Amino acid sequence: MITFLLALAALIGGYFIYGKIVENIFGINENRPTPAVSLADGVDFCEISWGRAFLIQFLNIAGLGPIFGAVAGALWGPVAFLWIVFGCIFAGSVHDYLAGMLSVRHNGSTIAEIVGKYLGNGPKNFMRVFSVVLLVLVGVVFVVGPAGILTNIVPSVGKMTWVGIIIIYYIIATILPVDKLISKIYPIFGLSLIIMGLGIGLGLFIKGYQIPELTLQNLNPKGTPFYPFLFITIACGAISGFHATQSPLMARCLKNEKEGRRVFFGSMIAEGVIALIWAAAAMTFFGSTEGLAQAGAAGVVVNTISNSMLGRVGGALALLGVVACPITSGDTAFRSARLAIADATNLKQGPIKNRFLIAIPLFIVGIALCFMDFGIIWRYFAWSNQTLATIVLWAGAVYLANNRKNFWIAAIPGTFMTGVVTTYIIIAPEGLRMSTAIGYPFGILAAISALIFFLKKKKNQSALDVEEIL
Repeated sequence: MITFLLALAALIGGYFIYGKIVENIFGINENRPTPAVSLADGVDFCEISWGRAFLIQFLNIAGLGPIFGAVAGALWGPVAFLWIVFGCIFAGSVHDYLAGMLSVRHNGSTIAEIVGKYLGNGPKNFMRVFSVVLLVLVGVVFVVGPAGILTNIVPSVGKMTWVGIIIIYYIIATILPVDKLISKIYPIFGLSLIIMGLGIGLGLFIKGYQIPELTLQNLNPKGTPFYPFLFITIACGAISGFHATQSPLMARCLKNEKEGRRVFFGSMIAEGVIALIWAAAAMTFFGSTEGLAQAGAAGVVVNTISNSMLGRVGGALALLGVVACPITSGDTAFRSARLAIADATNLKQGPIKNRFLIAIPLFIVGIALCFMDFGIIWRYFAWSNQTLATIVLWAGAVYLANNRKNFWIAAIPGTFMTGVVTTYIIIAPEGLRMSTAIGYPFGILAAISALIFFLKKKKNQSALDVEEIL
């Protein structure tokens, strides 16, 4: 219990202390007009209060991520708390803040365009394709999954009928101005997700569950090593590249740069708190990590815990979690894909015909994927997600270095994540399946090489700046 409370306090303190440090390093300008003001178009660029923006950002980046990922990560035991806390504060929140604020500084640009500005055209073109493919896959999964659940609840309605209904909703949400639908209903779902998490947290205390204390012992029943698997499994509660694709949505809606820490850094910390609570509940409720492993899939675990701790209310919230939250993540995934393509093609999204021009092909591809078994492709999503986060961190480090700011806040987590994703793809079952004796050294070498390359580029840039001055 003490470990859990300390972890919770660290996350909250991380927002007020480290969040302020990151904000000061970035250097906000309260007098600088934000894209919502300077580029207002009544569609994607709309002023929204920071409270609504926070809840929308939280729901966009969260969905089921901090719940299902934390439940899976709980199999390693209390050591998962360490990754959630340190990953969330020093990696995920920095990643989200930089992605969001760089978008604010660059007229609401999507992440591929930002990466291109600081890492070059090659990475930009790669990220354009990579991010859109990732977003479409997320959107499709969050069509098929909820449709299957709804079919079980209402057997008289076929799965493909539910798919059609969800797709129609997705099209509406993708096309309509952000202040007509998303800003009105998303805060409600975001608040519900927070209430659900806090209810589970209170239930742990009220019902006297003994949350295990920190141990560095690997409690995973299968003996799967911490590194790099834990750092890939718990993504949304610690760091997730998907967040970088979502941040431009709210970057186009902030009224003032001072709201950035609340919306971007704050929503990531809130997600870390939710992940921490669900990790604690998962490793405690079933008595042990062995009991958790035998409890079933993450959805079953969430449903069981929710119904037990919160009764009928818990059941309703669990249903909301496994149906509504994925759908709300799916529709913003398609919306983000539309914006990414619009940025790449310079197609203004004010006219509704231009929105349809991009959205229709996207949904044709999405609908086609609904009929395919892409389980093999989806196994690479976790790795792809963290790889995207790694690229964004390096882009942020370059921005900070170019502006003579403390780039280490991005370079250190960028170096670590470079090692993680490299090691994972070498030793994972869906990767090269090599031994850790090969994967670990290669991962370390990749991390060191990335840092050296970055520092050399920084030194060369500094030399060029001096020559220009002279």
